[in-house]
Amino acid sequence: MIQVAKNLYGKTFIPISLSEDSELPYAIDFQSQPTLVIKDNDLFLITDQLGNIVAGAKNQKRTVTGLFCHDTRFLSRSELQIAGQSPVLLSSCAESGYQITVNCTNPAIDNLLKRETIGIERKIVLRGGLFEEITLRNYTIHPVEIPITLSFQADFKDLFEVKSDRIRSQRGQSLQALNQSDNSLNFAYEGLDHSLMESLITFNHLKPTKIQGNTVIWNITLQSQASCRIGYALQTKINNKANSSILFPKSLTEGVKIAQREKDSWYQNTTKIRTDSEAVNQVITQAENDIYLLLQSFGQGKILVAGIPWFSTLFGRDSLIAARQTLIFDSQITRNTLLTLAEYQGKNHSDWHDESPGKILHELRLGELARCQEIPHTPYYGTVDATPLWLILYADYYDWSGDRAFAEKLWSNVLRAMDWIDHQRQKTGYIYYLRQAEGGLRNQGWKDSGDCIVNSKGELVEGAIALCEVQGYVYYAKVKLSHIAKILGEEKLAQKWQKEAEELKERFNRDFWLESEQYYALALDENGKPIDSITSNPGHCLSLGIYPPEKANLVAQRLMAEDLYSGWGIRTLSSFSPAYNPMGYHLGSVWHHDTAISALGLRHIGKIDDAMTIAQSLIEMTISQANHRPPELFCGFERKSSQNPVKYPVACFPQAWATGTIFQLLQMMINLLPDMKNNRLLIKNPRLPDFINRLSLENLRIGNNLIDLVLEKIDQQTICRITKQEGDLNIQL
Repeated sequence: MIQVAKNLYGKTFIPISLSEDSELPYAIDFQSQPTLVIKDNDLFLITDQLGNIVAGAKNQKRTVTGLFCHDTRFLSRSELQIAGQSPVLLSSCAESGYQITVNCTNPAIDNLLKRETIGIERKIVLRGGLFEEITLRNYTIHPVEIPITLSFQADFKDLFEVKSDRIRSQRGQSLQALNQSDNSLNFAYEGLDHSLMESLITFNHLKPTKIQGNTVIWNITLQSQASCRIGYALQTKINNKANSSILFPKSLTEGVKIAQREKDSWYQNTTKIRTDSEAVNQVITQAENDIYLLLQSFGQGKILVAGIPWFSTLFGRDSLIAARQTLIFDSQITRNTLLTLAEYQGKNHSDWHDESPGKILHELRLGELARCQEIPHTPYYGTVDATPLWLILYADYYDWSGDRAFAEKLWSNVLRAMDWIDHQRQKTGYIYYLRQAEGGLRNQGWKDSGDCIVNSKGELVEGAIALCEVQGYVYYAKVKLSHIAKILGEEKLAQKWQKEAEELKERFNRDFWLESEQYYALALDENGKPIDSITSNPGHCLSLGIYPPEKANLVAQRLMAEDLYSGWGIRTLSSFSPAYNPMGYHLGSVWHHDTAISALGLRHIGKIDDAMTIAQSLIEMTISQANHRPPELFCGFERKSSQNPVKYPVACFPQAWATGTIFQLLQMMINLLPDMKNNRLLIKNPRLPDFINRLSLENLRIGNNLIDLVLEKIDQQTICRITKQEGDLNIQL
């Protein structure tokens, strides 16, 4: 069949069929295994423990690997082999966040090599692209000749295709560039939107012996104790322009220097938090690294993406909650988050996007499915809580920064967000959600799986839903913003919002309270009837002031009862529910952020012992993980002394609001209450848990003030000392 050449952006291509099978079969042999993850702004890479990308291997479909940028997989295979066999792993790590280091050796190869005679080190770096250097050393007393191969493939699949094994009725066309050099390998794909995507690989250090299809071969001779190095650089492009927003460096070495310099510069401006517990310090260090890993640019500075691999993009709810959690660590994240989400604030009415004027987005996607309008994420606004959460973060940032000019800059966005809330509340007094987009989310609170809204009989509730925590967010936002409105000279608006908050509180406690359970309903259905399942959701309201004291205490008691508190954390659904499933995504699992928000509420109402119990459980759970990294969620099985927590099979690692929980728990121990509008910081009843005797903060920034402080236990009492202060902040202990 004659292939018709196609000219795109000054290059000539011919169409080809893409097969996941390469000329050289896969050498790996596993079903599912831990992965290594690195990220540099808008690029992220997932490999197996050997540093391989093996997305097409038939026996590892459960393990996602690949090089991704802007929701597209630009590399689906990069596999190292020695004489057709897989290397033997010795060690591997991805501690720096942007670099993977793998040490491995050779297996026994008949008539060629005894096992463990060749040392192999792989260095894989992300910086505006992908770089790899492989160093081989001969540890025998004789010369050796070895064939080394790297096999590549690029399927250019959209992340939604990868995530769900989605079969599209049509895909774009894989292409092969004509006139490639003998020192490069290029992959190309024209999407259905006619975008040209390319992965351009250039080899360095040692020129390949030959390139056979998509497999690059080096026939290497090594003298005794001699070494050699091979390597390549890969740049991703779209429409003949660099796809990553980060400048592509000249070499791996230059990329490492630039990446480390940038990370060091960021870290210098964060709060340094340490304890007398080495295990807790390891958790904090990992959390610091993961916060940096999850930062990404979206036009208004770097903000936190939700998680890797599926959620490495701009989210509303996730980015807002994670920013609020990390105010104590890096308040610049909050500033950037507010600006970025304000830029994307809803302007039009669109059922396809679930968009309305003033609404804060749910999720932004940039891949082929979004560009072709196969999914509504350009952006998608199907979230009921992101808008009040944006208002809460705005108010919190004002408390921390006292930046009136910034508050005034975003005031029009505040008014539009509050107008959206008030429009939603017109008929019932509550914010409801109901999916408008056919391809959108059925459930639009933080529990957004399709089966999570159930009643006490375990039956699925459909139709319009008014979640309890969302009404709490609205109440808190109106109270907080009424104070800011007064400062900005909007006295009538301040009175209006305060009055509306008081009316909402009265109505809420009438309609959501379950007298028979002495607890609050998960939600109201479209007829205003309580959805009476017992869940973790009411825990989100404990710190918001919408509960009267006697009912707040009853909620606290139930949260710590055996049906909700597993010993590791608070279950999303009571174990007494007929729908309870400890392995269910939102039907009995335990989520770090969800549990920590309840702990913060317990602390707020004076249940400090319970709050510290939860803090200890979550941190112990994190310490039990091999990399001291909290998972997105874990199973809700009861804690047993002889067992670690049961892992959820497909949890994101790392995940923003799970990582942010670490800083939120530390903030809860210190109990910092900034009030920069009055140039004041209150540190109220600080408390260290049993497993920490000393906690220090350095370089804590509140407004234009810098503070160092130390918490220490003395005779079972927690004492706070200010050890350094720059600025005139009034600190009250």
